[in-house]
Amino acid sequence: MARATIITRGLKPLLFLLLLLPLGGLIWQGLAGGLGANPVEQITRSTGDWALRLLLLSLAVTPLRRLTGWPELLRLRRMIGLYCFFYASLHLATYVWLDLGFNLSWVLEDVLKRPYITVGFAVFLMLVPLAATSNQWSIRRLGRRWKRLHRLAYLCGIGGVVHYLWLVKADLREPLIYLGVLLLLFALRLPKGWLSHLADLRSRVLSTSS
Repeated sequence: MARATIITRGLKPLLFLLLLLPLGGLIWQGLAGGLGANPVEQITRSTGDWALRLLLLSLAVTPLRRLTGWPELLRLRRMIGLYCFFYASLHLATYVWLDLGFNLSWVLEDVLKRPYITVGFAVFLMLVPLAATSNQWSIRRLGRRWKRLHRLAYLCGIGGVVHYLWLVKADLREPLIYLGVLLLLFALRLPKGWLSHLADLRSRVLSTSS
């Protein structure tokens, strides 16, 4: 067995435990009474943050593989993506259950009237087929269609950042950081020829303006 494969198999259980830590931290804070004056808001915020972070991390796997030359990183992407869906599900469940008490008419009203909730709900709906097809059987069954389907992850990344930007009313620093990371990931996925072309175009624009 290749050494890289052995290392990756050893990393999987470690990654599994690490990705459970945010949930463990929330449970610990809840038991210790450390969730603040509005526990529901804290849980909603934390689970949403981790869903977005893990979504961006899953999108970063391919650029990291190219930079490190370690193809085994791709074996970790599925777990990261499934944990993203897990925290997104907790995020939605906290909002629907703890915040609105499973009043579906209120949920529908919020989805229709609040743009950031509309976008967030749409992102969750797109994550559902991605999570459902994150297995070898689906890859074999769907063939090339599997790759086309999983390109929805890019749209989910855009929607997740927009959801956060529209949610925040005052301090935009954190959502803008996520936006910057997303734009960087998109730039890293451009072919090398495109990057040089964009650099040449920028130089021409600057020389013309001067």
